[in-house]
Amino acid sequence: MKRKMKTMDGNNAAAYVSYAFTEVAGIYPITPSSPMADYVDQWSAQGVKNIFGTTVKVEEMQSEAGAAGTVHGSLNAGALTTTYTASQGLLLMIPNMYKIAGELLPCVFHVSARCVASHALNIFGDHSDVYACRQTGFAMLAETNPQEVMDLAAVAHLASIKSRVPFINFFDGFRTSHEIQKIETWDYEDLKEMCDMDAVKAFRARALNPENPTMRGSHENGDIFFQHREACNSYYNAVPAIVEEYMGKVNAKLGTDYKLFNYYGAPDAERVIVAMGSICDVAEEVIDYLNKKGEKVGIVKVRLFRPFSAEKLVEAIPATVKTIAVLDRTKEPGSLGEPLYLDVVAALNTTGRNGIKVIGGRYGLGSKDTPPASVFAVYAELAKADPKPQFTLGIVDDVTNLSLAEEDAPNTAAEGTIECKFWGLGGDGTVGANKDSIKIIGDHTDKYVQAYFQYDSKKTGGITISHLRFGDKPIKSPYYINKADFVACHN
Repeated sequence: MKRKMKTMDGNNAAAYVSYAFTEVAGIYPITPSSPMADYVDQWSAQGVKNIFGTTVKVEEMQSEAGAAGTVHGSLNAGALTTTYTASQGLLLMIPNMYKIAGELLPCVFHVSARCVASHALNIFGDHSDVYACRQTGFAMLAETNPQEVMDLAAVAHLASIKSRVPFINFFDGFRTSHEIQKIETWDYEDLKEMCDMDAVKAFRARALNPENPTMRGSHENGDIFFQHREACNSYYNAVPAIVEEYMGKVNAKLGTDYKLFNYYGAPDAERVIVAMGSICDVAEEVIDYLNKKGEKVGIVKVRLFRPFSAEKLVEAIPATVKTIAVLDRTKEPGSLGEPLYLDVVAALNTTGRNGIKVIGGRYGLGSKDTPPASVFAVYAELAKADPKPQFTLGIVDDVTNLSLAEEDAPNTAAEGTIECKFWGLGGDGTVGANKDSIKIIGDHTDKYVQAYFQYDSKKTGGITISHLRFGDKPIKSPYYINKADFVACHN
């Protein structure tokens, strides 16, 4: 199927897909997810129709807690409802998320994953917010880049409608949410064709209705609560297969190969990384470079993080693997390891896949850049006879000595890519001009493009750095430009 190419960022891609499946949007803006709600609001005001032939009703509340309450109430009234959030905003939604999941109400929360304030506020990206929601009962689907957001956000909505399990659809805040790429867009007719309209009808039939009263929000004591809590098991057990089914439909339409866990690299790899989010694209560049030199490395990209399918993870790991490094974009102080690391260890244990040494690393907290040098360091560590069981990337830890040493890395970007870097001051027009420039190149030439804008949290008057790449080959470089062809300083 030939799709239209359009230059846009990850937020735009998520909003474009979510609008198709949404009747009500309960919103409260928070960086970096605000543009998603803003796009939906604009399209609603313009009268754009979703796949059901109606215009999305947008309700802005006084906080994210209110937005989550709106989502919960709207779902109980039989309207397909969506929200967009991140960081502390997502945490304010957690009480309602338990209820939404417990009542098996299908919906999608689109999250541009962002750091949760700890010793200091950081408005930039990592996975600490989505990891904080693991116990809520929401399924979780992860994407690597704006194209995957466009393709797989549809899977989140379609699978939620069919399975009745609500989804968090997440991607890296700023790094993916604000990264501009030239991507292929959906035709709403294709999305409508994949949607299980019988499941939509059944959802509407379960709505609270005075003509057909049902009991919700009951109170239970210790004699029956546990039994009823376990009653959801069959719904969650069914989710991985339903997600696979819709990934299969997307693959059939687009010629892609999305799976719950996608492997990339040498078929006989001995050293493998397991990760999710934008770092997967950085790893692919490094893998291509190393494998051309005769090394045997690869990566398993996690798509469906919850419910976690141990069998499908193990299926994706080559039989030749000896060592695995699991990379988590968060820190859980006091834990034996971060969430994805613990899941991978448990998955290998429960499936009886023995003989693989697993180590765990932290990277990218608060949008710390993760360039190819960091990934080279991971594969170098995995090659050691006694690698560090826990490590950090991209920093120098001279207190607890957990960091891996990094060396200057070769340029692994696609051959022929032109890289430009612009320094400016917030509010001077540099970022706006560069956004226009890259969209002109993307939409009016046959070049591939990528643009990323590094902001100072002081906003106006703070330093901005615009990273622009364009070339004849697809660009998979979600990290700062460090070998620029062109440099500009605007003041």
